[in-house]
Amino acid sequence: MGVGAGSFGRRHGDSMETRLMNLRKRERVIAMILSDRTIEKMVAEGSLTITPLTKEQIQPASVDIRLGNTFSITEDSSTGVITMEREILYRTIQTDTYILLPGQFILATTMEYFELPDNLTAFVEGRSSLGRMGLFIQNAGWVDPGFKGEITLELFNANRCAIELKAGRRVGQLVFAKMDEPAEHPYRGKYQNQRGATGSKVYMDETC
Repeated sequence: MGVGAGSFGRRHGDSMETRLMNLRKRERVIAMILSDRTIEKMVAEGSLTITPLTKEQIQPASVDIRLGNTFSITEDSSTGVITMEREILYRTIQTDTYILLPGQFILATTMEYFELPDNLTAFVEGRSSLGRMGLFIQNAGWVDPGFKGEITLELFNANRCAIELKAGRRVGQLVFAKMDEPAEHPYRGKYQNQRGATGSKVYMDETC
């Protein structure tokens, strides 16, 4: 979660009081990120669930996430078009090795299962080393407070060469941020308790 000059930085014409206020805001935002000590403490007391987890995965301000062995690929449509109004069909496979072809998109999952308390949110950061290979890794937005399940990852190969994916390898970090107070409406959505590479359920959205 970057904090740029556009949010809290110095701007022309700002008074000294305004600059100090902006600096304090920036310090508060940075302080929201959980440290390794806090992560270890929360896992030990059971208020944060991460399983399986090794001590080596806990980094100074994040937890390493590893690639699971489940992958989902969009099935071909007879019309060649997928829409947000109809259920999208996926072909799901389990394998410890997957060859991601150039220009191919696939859904994957973390090896780890998470349970976040109602005052904690998180976001996924892909590994820079893998990005330099042309492998783009992300999940769709924030991991909401109250979420339970494995995290589905969206992988895309932007390289001209195929990329070999192996289950168990580190693919990114999960960064946790503490909220100012527990969410009034923690996550109870359609992806709650998901396991494996879970496809889009956008067709289940309520429309006006």
